[in-house]
Amino acid sequence: MRKVLCVEPVIFIYIFASSLTSPLGQQFIYRRLWEQEYNSTFVSDNVSHCEQNKSSPAYIKQKAIQEKASVFNMQLDLTRAIPSLTVAFVIVANGDRQGHKRSLVLPSMGALISGISFTAISYFSLSLSVLFAVAFVTGLFGSIATFLGGGFAFIADVCHDEKQKTTRIAVVDLIFGVVSGLAELSSGYFLRRIGFAWTFVIASLLHVVNIIYIVFFLEDTVDVSQFQREAPVSCKELLRETFSGVYMLFKTAPHKKRVLIIVLLFTFMTYLFTMIGGSSLFTLYELDEPLCWNEVYIGYGAAAFTSVSLTSFLGVYLFSKCLKDIYIVFIGIFSYIGGTIMAAFAKTTLLMFLVRVPSLFCFMPIPVLRSMLSKVVLTGEQGAVFACIACLEVVTGTISLSVFNSLYATTVAWFSGFSFLLSAGLCLIPLAVLCWLLCTSWNGEDLALLVPEEVSSIESADS
Repeated sequence: MRKVLCVEPVIFIYIFASSLTSPLGQQFIYRRLWEQEYNSTFVSDNVSHCEQNKSSPAYIKQKAIQEKASVFNMQLDLTRAIPSLTVAFVIVANGDRQGHKRSLVLPSMGALISGISFTAISYFSLSLSVLFAVAFVTGLFGSIATFLGGGFAFIADVCHDEKQKTTRIAVVDLIFGVVSGLAELSSGYFLRRIGFAWTFVIASLLHVVNIIYIVFFLEDTVDVSQFQREAPVSCKELLRETFSGVYMLFKTAPHKKRVLIIVLLFTFMTYLFTMIGGSSLFTLYELDEPLCWNEVYIGYGAAAFTSVSLTSFLGVYLFSKCLKDIYIVFIGIFSYIGGTIMAAFAKTTLLMFLVRVPSLFCFMPIPVLRSMLSKVVLTGEQGAVFACIACLEVVTGTISLSVFNSLYATTVAWFSGFSFLLSAGLCLIPLAVLCWLLCTSWNGEDLALLVPEEVSSIESADS
């Protein structure tokens, strides 16, 4: 059977299935907590669940449920992230020798287990506490960071032209945004038509299709049989080689290259921290007063980010023709700041939808920073650098979700938009780092941002 090197269908299916269940999972938890608090069925089309009179007992209970849902989601994220951190690092870092298919198939299997578990919990009305065991088990299979780390490393291995690499990485982020938006838009209609259980079944079937494609139709970029003949005989030796690959990435690199990698990773981490933290609160924020959105409106709001993903991709494609990568990152960060500040004060449905207008380019920094890091390192170091990125995504995402969910639970009673303002303010950190990068000796040829010939000249001059 002839295999292909096209990984985009794998990413498409995984993102669609995961994004279909992600907002449903939050709403499922929210409704179950609501029913436990009120001892009555949650009615999404009835605004009685969204009390706006601050002196009313119903308003107090409503805020209590917001806090409980926020804390519950934070605890789930922590339970999942602890095992997935190690898995992401080991699997993606070993991709240079063992192939990147493992980074794709293991998270898909974990997502399948999660979908089946959610189906059983919703259908049989099991306790929400079961979700903690499910989160830990699925974390052992890796997370979306493991999946994307493997996917981006796969693309970096396939692409030999640097401009093609930037564009193709941006295409994956476009797929991520567009597909997740479409999935979240349809999730509300799925929920109304067939309910939670059958929607989770559909997502699980999609993961099954994805696993079949990865195993039987996707060709790996690495000759695994060659690795198997040279494989270490012990797990200790395997772990040593895993960590030595990342260690040597920094140890053997010239000083300027090493500092540049660290600075870019720090910029990536800080921006991801603010964006994940702020974006994760949108569903709870939209369920709360005065918006009081139902599942369909929540789907519409999530789908509005489809246009943001498209405009961000077009921005990367067009701006890369006339601007250096670092300036594209600047534009994207300022775009996110504008949209987040607007969201903090959005009190009407129209204004909440218009939040997406200043956010048109907010996704640009992520693929551009990934591409910049990929351009700095050699071909044999792609797995190591994307393992670092994957670990940063897990750690940063977990800490960010924990911090912002805790903060939202604390501040929702007096100003629910405070977390958005904090997210915008924290963007000053990556902006300051990038400004330092421009204002120091890294400007000019050292920062022509990472065209391979220029990187080679930096390395040779430094050595």
